[in-house]
Amino acid sequence: MIARLALTLTMMGMFGTASQAQVSTCAPRDTVIARLAEHYGETRRAVGLGTDNSVIEVFAADDTGTWTITVTSPTGLTCLVASGQAFEAMADSLPAPGDDA
Repeated sequence: MIARLALTLTMMGMFGTASQAQVSTCAPRDTVIARLAEHYGETRRAVGLGTDNSVIEVFAADDTGTWTITVTSPTGLTCLVASGQAFEAMADSLPAPGDDA
């Protein structure tokens, strides 16, 4: 947990803030991905296309269970959106049509 906070503070320090009230946790994608891999052992587990052609990604580490959700803009700027612990990959299937289970 302290390491995650340190990453967030480092990212904020590297790239500053637009105002004192608004904190930025964004950096070039390569920088963010490298930090997630090197500091937390996280690798990409899921990816999807969001609004305005942004790329939403989920990164996680099997060993520690940490996870991070990022959003990358078309310009290549990646922002940390959420992070946590106890990641578990799941693959639920939809119920059969007509089965209101």
